[in-house]
Amino acid sequence: MSGNESPLLIVEDDLALQKQIKWSLDRFESVTASDRESALLQFRRHQPTVVTMDLGLPPDPDSVSEGFRLLEQMLAIDPATKVIVLTGQNDQANALRAVALGAYDFLAKPFEPEVLTLTVDRAFRMAELQSENRRLQALHQPDALSGLITRDAEMLRISRMIERVASSDATVLLLGESGTGKEVLAQGLHAASKRSGRFVAINCAAIPENLLESELFGYEKGAFTGAGKTTPGKFETAHNGTLMLDEIGDLPHSLQAKLLRFLQERTIERLGGRNEIAVDVRVVCATHQNLKALISEGRFREDLYYRLAEIVVNIPPLRMRNGDAALLSHAFLRRFAQEQRRGNLSFSDEALRAIERHPWPGNVRELLNAIKRASIMAEGDRLNCEDLGLPMPVTDGESTTSDLDLRSIRESAERQAIVAALARSNSNIVKASEMLGVSRPTLYDLMRRLSIK
Repeated sequence: MSGNESPLLIVEDDLALQKQIKWSLDRFESVTASDRESALLQFRRHQPTVVTMDLGLPPDPDSVSEGFRLLEQMLAIDPATKVIVLTGQNDQANALRAVALGAYDFLAKPFEPEVLTLTVDRAFRMAELQSENRRLQALHQPDALSGLITRDAEMLRISRMIERVASSDATVLLLGESGTGKEVLAQGLHAASKRSGRFVAINCAAIPENLLESELFGYEKGAFTGAGKTTPGKFETAHNGTLMLDEIGDLPHSLQAKLLRFLQERTIERLGGRNEIAVDVRVVCATHQNLKALISEGRFREDLYYRLAEIVVNIPPLRMRNGDAALLSHAFLRRFAQEQRRGNLSFSDEALRAIERHPWPGNVRELLNAIKRASIMAEGDRLNCEDLGLPMPVTDGESTTSDLDLRSIRESAERQAIVAALARSNSNIVKASEMLGVSRPTLYDLMRRLSIK
């Protein structure tokens, strides 16, 4: 099979032609199918990299409806599959339609065996190159992830999303509980944007209202008592860079109007000034509050919300990030052990289980503080639950690693999938096996093993 791990799938209802195609492509390992349903079953079971298919399939071989339906279904399951469509001599319109839907190539029948072999070989090589390219891209650590420690699928999706919007000037709104890492993501957004200016952050809730306006927009000399010199504000300081407005839900109503005007005009006026100053700055806002609830209460301008919410990122709390609490704990402990010059610090098994089970209402910030405190105060080199200020995890007498037993996890997942497939297919074994991508005998075996009736 020329080093390819997955077989070639040949979909052809004419059994004589099917044998001819298989013989022509004998250097490749292959599986065959003669109709849409069997092809879909083979596709799910073998996950082929390359497929050759005729568009005319039973129950109406003279029509192309079944072929196009199969093409769409296969590409919906795996868009990277290289589908080579075999068409009639005068059927170029359908061939072009197939390519428009995502087919890799087409050949008119009758075809030269050498041309078919060359086309299939080229499809395998293209798939291999694209797979290697995706692998190398996955290994590359993007700027948006440089300050983020995670293996959680949703957090990784968010990081990719931030990467995609970084090059634009769209205003980004980061929503999430306190301590979830909104500023880390904002810094990542700035780094990935390649903007030449600085990253500047200001907490709208931490500065009194009468000082916040001058902090943001700056002031001219003599604008108020004590204004001894002209001072630029955060907007000007972040020129050509990124300005993060943290806790935007606490921005006073009077300043909401000024912020909205800036977002529309991209100019500011310092306090006591008369001249408009053009500022090129990317605005990123963050809050733990429900802005739509604030709008309904009249505490936040609806028109400002829609200007800020060009791109909305909902950051999940730590308790919803699979595996991240333990992953972050190890990273924080390495960092603080180095700072405290206590290089032998580690967690006990009970401590790690307690970390994983704790809800962490303060999220990453709370976890970081707990690890830092423990690294300073712990008497021994092995941190326990008491050092972390966490209750000892309750055990039920079973193995402490029972929640990570792959066999029980796999059986539970298989049971859920089979029960769902049987329910969706109204207990039709043929349809359920197709949904699950297994043969009927395999499904029967699984049902017996898992005692599913």
